[in-house]
Amino acid sequence: MRIGIIGSGSAGLTAAIALARRGFDVTVIGNGFKNTNSYLAQAGIALPILEGDSIKAHFIDTVRAGKYLNDEEVVWNVLSKAVEAHDFLTSLGIEFESNETEGGHSFPRVFTIRNETGKHLMKVLHMAAKEAGVHFVEGFAEELAVKEGKTCGVFLKGELMKFDATVIATGGFAGLFKYTAGSPLTTGLLIGDAVMKGAPARDLEFVQFHPTGYMGKSGVKLISEAVRGAGAKLVTDEGERFVNELSTRDIVARAIYRQMKAGKRVFLDATGIEDFKKRFPQIYAFLRKGGIDPTKDLIPVSPIAHYTIGGIAVDLWYRTAIKGLYAVGEAMSNGFHGANRLASNSLLECIVSGLEVARTIARDKPRCREVKEPAYHGYELGDVESLRELLWRKAGIVRSAKTLKDGLRELEGIEADPRLKLLARGVLGCALTRGESRGSHYREDFPAMRKAFERPSFFDGRCRL
Repeated sequence: MRIGIIGSGSAGLTAAIALARRGFDVTVIGNGFKNTNSYLAQAGIALPILEGDSIKAHFIDTVRAGKYLNDEEVVWNVLSKAVEAHDFLTSLGIEFESNETEGGHSFPRVFTIRNETGKHLMKVLHMAAKEAGVHFVEGFAEELAVKEGKTCGVFLKGELMKFDATVIATGGFAGLFKYTAGSPLTTGLLIGDAVMKGAPARDLEFVQFHPTGYMGKSGVKLISEAVRGAGAKLVTDEGERFVNELSTRDIVARAIYRQMKAGKRVFLDATGIEDFKKRFPQIYAFLRKGGIDPTKDLIPVSPIAHYTIGGIAVDLWYRTAIKGLYAVGEAMSNGFHGANRLASNSLLECIVSGLEVARTIARDKPRCREVKEPAYHGYELGDVESLRELLWRKAGIVRSAKTLKDGLRELEGIEADPRLKLLARGVLGCALTRGESRGSHYREDFPAMRKAFERPSFFDGRCRL
């Protein structure tokens, strides 16, 4: 059986290793592990495995952060596999150096390696995948090959690469917003493609904005939440503190946004952190490059699009509505994060979903016997910059019926890939339909949570909530 994995981040490589070890012929299509969001992950991976901690405590933190929109069965399922995820990583040679507390966690369960965890993790996963005999194809999968509700692979440079099972592991769509510190490749193209071809998306309105982005000379960078966990304070240019720095990201991001709207500049004061350079080498390096010494200077920060909770809807076993098509990591959505992702739960989800999808494919044994080649459309990406600008302005940190309706109108006039426009329409449309504020979705015209909306949204071209 031939398995195609689209994306070379932590979820994709974990799935590739687990499938190759089961004897499958596995091909990973991507642009290299260094161009993934997993590689950029700083703080670490949340694991409820230490003495004094418990799955139940981690469950409560996850659901509390997710504002009770989480699928509780999924949350238990993922967290109960944390030991397996930890054993898998350490068996490959990963050595965690410390464990820290991040916003929303009641216990220091975030396992980290010098606060550049992704960099170390991805090197090891890539090496392990090569040792397991995984094939790597450098390139950009343009389109899913789907016919009569079944997938038979993907198109690469217009050529069909045929697979019995295809796993989408391309990450989320934060790259569809103007400001993000993530990989610019994460536009959600194959998420939009899957929706267009019959696999609905889920919870697209929930976009997490990281509170502390740094707009440097070499682009947008991320200042990890762990810096606030280590004692850094958020202050205005008048030196005033205005938020509990360890609140969940949605609260902190909105608090910064409000200060900036009031005409104030916001800074992170990390001058009280001892050994900053040793604890946060990656962050220290890019700040020094930008002319800032975090041991003496305040760091200018502003919120940026960081993590998209929505994605292709999957079941408990990471199957989509299209036969033979699976999705893992940030590309999919199954209710684990609810309305707001708890910090560092994403890497855990990536490893667990990668291991789990391998078991599912081994059970399902999908086969592609399709002889006739599905249609290839050869869409042009078009004006992606206008889409990014639009979503940033109209579906950003604070939304309203007016901005969202304006956004939907403006969207019609943008000449861009129809799959990206469909995804953007899903974000705007579901944000408009959800007449409440919950987690990472904030409506200034509906500033409270409403019981009537305590359920997920699904998007198949129309928002169903």
